[in-house]
Amino acid sequence: MEIVARKGPPTGVARLLFRLPVHVYRLGLGRLFGSRLMLLTHRGRKTGRQRQAVIEVVGGDATTGYLACSGFGRGAAWYRNVLAEPHVTIQVGNRRLPVRAEPLTEEQGAEAMAAYARRHPRAARKLCRLLGFAVDGSAADYREVGRRLPFVRFVPGP
Repeated sequence: MEIVARKGPPTGVARLLFRLPVHVYRLGLGRLFGSRLMLLTHRGRKTGRQRQAVIEVVGGDATTGYLACSGFGRGAAWYRNVLAEPHVTIQVGNRRLPVRAEPLTEEQGAEAMAAYARRHPRAARKLCRLLGFAVDGSAADYREVGRRLPFVRFVPGP
């Protein structure tokens, strides 16, 4: 695994495109994304205002909890917000759940990324390229990417 060029969160027109799924969810069309994307509703750590972000589901389900990765690292606003206030709401498809956000260890993140790559090899390769990582497709490479990115498990419950 090689770091080619780590990118920050999108800005300008790219940010608008990244935010488009939030509006799709707001229109009540979350089912279009199936179980691959979730709408995360959380509170801003400074303002206390409600915020929303659509993030990819890396694994899990409604019983064990959903896994997500902060592709833009520990500085992503949603990631910092859920660490500050872990009681949030997610919506996967049309199902809304109150959950508690729990950060994973580096090793748990490594295994989550390797498992994701086994299930979705093309998506994993494209995602890594988008995030600035050059991978050779091996489980070891995906584990190394997983160690460098923060993962969160959203566990069902009050």
